[in-house]
Amino acid sequence: MLIKGYDHAPLVAGEWLLERAGFWSNHLLTMCRFASGEARPAPEWFGVDGADTDAPSEVLLDDQAWLAFRVPFQGGHSAIVIYRNLIGDFGIDYLLTQPDWHRPEALSSYDGDWYGPGLSWRNIVHIAETPDLAAPGVHNTAARLLLLVPLLADDDLPPEAPARVNAALTAIGAPDDSAQDTADHLLRNRRPAATRRHGGADSPLSGGSHRHTGPGPDESAVLWALNLTRSQNDA
Repeated sequence: MLIKGYDHAPLVAGEWLLERAGFWSNHLLTMCRFASGEARPAPEWFGVDGADTDAPSEVLLDDQAWLAFRVPFQGGHSAIVIYRNLIGDFGIDYLLTQPDWHRPEALSSYDGDWYGPGLSWRNIVHIAETPDLAAPGVHNTAARLLLLVPLLADDDLPPEAPARVNAALTAIGAPDDSAQDTADHLLRNRRPAATRRHGGADSPLSGGSHRHTGPGPDESAVLWALNLTRSQNDA
């Protein structure tokens, strides 16, 4: 698999791993924090036990094969989740790509803490619900939503957000009796929308590298370029 900017990385398609027990606990537990008095996040929240997480974890951490999960949507665009397994420097990169772009745009990275702007709830739902069925990658709406929900950086969520995440969790095997609590926990631990605001030409998301004119000072150039911030795309 070739992605601009990762020319020498051992990237391989990772979509097959989504069906394996333990993948979702590995992917989403990085988003789960807990406060004093709260239950510690556990694999059981996602319908598996600790032993189920070991095999997917080994695959996700393989420095010889960096798994990439593609979420293709309109206009040839894809959101891509890459498990970046440099020896001694593990991380997860979230990118936005389009064949005509000179390079992918960084949405966020995780290496023990989160960096980058993330996405609003509206835009995560828009991407999740508009799969490009002709392109390779993840087409299941529930899986697409859960792959992208760690990107969530939003101050105000619509009332239906917990139900949407709950439905996605039960679709991938989370227990019915605890999925709502898990959904509430994931959404409660989202990042603030302030992390999506950018200014200055040095930001990788601030310039008009794909257009001659650019967005306003508080709008991601990527989302502006994809026309995802228009009101008709509200979820």
